[in-house]
Amino acid sequence: MDIHQAGEIVRRLFGELDKVVVGQRYVLEHMIAALLCGGHALLEGVPGTAKTLMARALSYIAGVSFRRIQFTPDLMPSDIVGVSIYNTATGEFTFRPGPIFADIVLADEINRAPAKTQSALLEAMQERQATVDGVAHPMSPVFTVFATQNPVEFEGTYPLPEAQVDRFALKIALDYPSEDAEATILDKVEEGFDAADLASAGLQVVLDQTSLAALRATVRTVRVEPMVRRYITQIVRATRGLQHIALGASPRAGVMILHAAKAHALIAKREYVTPDDVKAMALPSLRHRVILQPEVEVEGRTPDECIRELLLGVDVPR
Repeated sequence: MDIHQAGEIVRRLFGELDKVVVGQRYVLEHMIAALLCGGHALLEGVPGTAKTLMARALSYIAGVSFRRIQFTPDLMPSDIVGVSIYNTATGEFTFRPGPIFADIVLADEINRAPAKTQSALLEAMQERQATVDGVAHPMSPVFTVFATQNPVEFEGTYPLPEAQVDRFALKIALDYPSEDAEATILDKVEEGFDAADLASAGLQVVLDQTSLAALRATVRTVRVEPMVRRYITQIVRATRGLQHIALGASPRAGVMILHAAKAHALIAKREYVTPDDVKAMALPSLRHRVILQPEVEVEGRTPDECIRELLLGVDVPR
């Protein structure tokens, strides 16, 4: 698959998603970038901003299997990974896979489950396998996790460990849609659209597991010139020198920006990455990987503000 063919498929993906999601183009672009580069994404937004709908619609249009896991305080690791069940007929244990064995997994309200259950995702997200009773079971070749969390409700939640947060390629922040977009949502509902029934929107399947894997292979062929790679390195290293930041980004952050920038270039039907691609993906790639100084947080500053300030101070290659 060449860049033009891949770009045309991505254009069709956006076209189908526009049938069900209104006013969240920025979010959809980053979700598709995560899917194309083989990374996982953490979606943070208040309830009712279509986080679940976007994940369901994207998996439907991509023609891959989808499972939603509702994270709760009593959720056990075996509830998501699966269990080995003794078969009396054969005298052997048979593995019954859990919902994590799907192409796209939505971990809904991931911060409501205890750390032990959250860590059950860790191996699957990083190693692309899950170990049960000492036996490793491989995940889908296009396995992708979209996790959601509510930024305004903290009662009964368990903050994600830093090691787990770092496994997400992108952290995508959702905001309320514009007034016109909200009005369009009501128009669609009045015309008969039901978010629980995606078929009511007339969605068409654009991909399948094989073609999605081919798209990811095409992303890897996108060129990144040495000066652009150096630009990524300078951005990541700059996060460790700002006085506002207590803990900067690790080298993994640079790798994630590189992959995400390639996907962003492919979405634009380009065979090479530009500094603008890097800038576009730096914020979602870094906002969950930097920890601000306590006094800076007290002042009300956010990681996004500090990262934007940082980008202004790094020389852009010409």
